[in-house]
Amino acid sequence: MNYRVPTPVPQVILDDVRGAQKMLSGVSRVTAMEGSRHLSALTGSPVHLKCENLQRTGSFKLRGAYVRIAGLRPEQRAAGVVAASAGNHAQGVALASSLLGVRSTVFMPVGAPLPKVAATQEYGAEVVMHGQVVDETLAAAQEYADRTGAVFIHPFDHRDIIAGQGTVGLEILEQCPEVRTILVGIGGGGLAAGVAVAVKALRPDVKVIGVQAAGAAAYPPSLKAGHPVSIDNPVTMADGIKVGRPGDVPFHIIGELVDDVRTVSEDALSSALLLCLERAKLVVEPAGCSPVAALLSEPGLYGNGPVVAVLSGGNVDPLLLQRVLRHGMVAAGRYLSLRLRVADRPGALAGLLGVLSVVDANVLDVSHVRTDPRLGLTEVEVELHLETKGPEHCAEVARSLHGAGYAVVG
Repeated sequence: MNYRVPTPVPQVILDDVRGAQKMLSGVSRVTAMEGSRHLSALTGSPVHLKCENLQRTGSFKLRGAYVRIAGLRPEQRAAGVVAASAGNHAQGVALASSLLGVRSTVFMPVGAPLPKVAATQEYGAEVVMHGQVVDETLAAAQEYADRTGAVFIHPFDHRDIIAGQGTVGLEILEQCPEVRTILVGIGGGGLAAGVAVAVKALRPDVKVIGVQAAGAAAYPPSLKAGHPVSIDNPVTMADGIKVGRPGDVPFHIIGELVDDVRTVSEDALSSALLLCLERAKLVVEPAGCSPVAALLSEPGLYGNGPVVAVLSGGNVDPLLLQRVLRHGMVAAGRYLSLRLRVADRPGALAGLLGVLSVVDANVLDVSHVRTDPRLGLTEVEVELHLETKGPEHCAEVARSLHGAGYAVVG
């Protein structure tokens, strides 16, 4: 779709970010910076987590939304605002509008997490469900703006939005002045662009690295082409960075200032979410975990000095959290599924379970198959789903079964 960005593309400079920081004083929180011993040991450098998941509304999005709406003229405020978002920008616009006394309408994609929809409504916005992906929702919101005169508040493609998000970068430099690398997730690019503007102006030696989900990675082909290009059907659990086309304004900034853009798998995202819960005691949504996923995927790339990973949001649907945790435990080797053939006689299953009990493997599910034509007359196939303590424990379970004479067939 056409994002209607003026030509030439507006620029964002350090003074814009500093102005946004003054505007946000008393509105947004200066979020905590937490160290991670586990990630530090993994990378060989100190790793700190910038906890924007603890920001008001649960993500960094309030920063840009407030700066954008606060900068509207009185007649624009009177017309109201409209936005489109999978959830975090929606909540940021809703709260910012309420704080500034502006009427807001928010378009959200069908299937957006219910807690995000409910929170957006509770912050005072009227919610309209439309489209399967953010790009379709953006188009519907733009049409609404044309029809009603409401001001369209883009989630990432406006200089005020980028300036607001850039205040995260200023806080990082204040909280961790020795930082050498900053990892930040990229959807449309507003946060990464803002952080890069602030950081590179003050500390050009600091590397700013963007992270995208591999199934929704529009920036690598766009940077290669030299202009924003769309990808068809982006697919990722990380709905906060599930964007099919880079924004024009952040694209030019990222192309100039961001040192690299890495991609991460769904397995890495789920493992990162699990790590944040278990080790850091932080609830972080999949999009917010993308910098941690990058550290887990390629720890050797970040051993040249202190690293800051921006946890951009913590608004996660409990049902999605349940599925992602299960996926993360599988990726971490915490579940083991096996098929074995045993003698079809009384006590055979009890004997098998006894072996598993000795090695402390927790049995989640057991099923018997007697009707498979591949089975012998006196055989039964047993399928087991086990909870384990990790890859080494999985190997121990397999060794114990083999030592007890059981043949694993799958």
